[in-house]
Amino acid sequence: MASAEQAPARRRNPRGQGRLLKAQLVEAAAHLLATLEQPETLTLRQVAREVGVAPASIYSHFPDLSALIEHVLRLRYDELAQLMDQAAESATGPLATLVGRCAAYVHWGVEQPGSYRTLFGGRMPADLVPGSAHGAGAELLGSVVTALRDVTDPDRTRSTDAQAWQAGLLLWTALHGLVSLYNDHGDIPWPPLNDLIADLLGLHSGRPIAEIAALLSRDER
Repeated sequence: MASAEQAPARRRNPRGQGRLLKAQLVEAAAHLLATLEQPETLTLRQVAREVGVAPASIYSHFPDLSALIEHVLRLRYDELAQLMDQAAESATGPLATLVGRCAAYVHWGVEQPGSYRTLFGGRMPADLVPGSAHGAGAELLGSVVTALRDVTDPDRTRSTDAQAWQAGLLLWTALHGLVSLYNDHGDIPWPPLNDLIADLLGLHSGRPIAEIAALLSRDER
């Protein structure tokens, strides 16, 4: 006869409910990462409590907290990449591609401040989230580098690959600064977001601000 203190065996989830639990765990972790004052303190116990299951239930889907966070990061990177790619697909030329990609990045970051912080806040310790978890972020940066070079040096004759990379990195730095400051200091009387994007891209691309603003206005329609 089983001891009164022995935990009963956990019943297997009905078909399909295992996938449902995994989705709930991912959603809970994403929500906590986006809303916790100190997201780097996230624990599996917090995730389990958010979903309403025992912490041990998580191990059927993720071996540890690092794997769960990496999964969340991948989903968020994919979401942002899809928006940027869609903007590029509807573009009519190199400048429109650059504007579309950068505008999609900025607007997503402003509309999803918690998710943006999760990806680009830089507060997750390396022993919990290795640098490889942000590999998709490097792909996003690469797409901005290429889009900028297609505008400023389409024949690949005026800049080396290293110079093009640095120019794209500086552009991304400016985009990141815009999103971060816009999110963190909402009490500042900011100009319209698209005006800021047009000025920023005009500075980095050397193209007329009015031309960029027209592309942004067209994308809003």
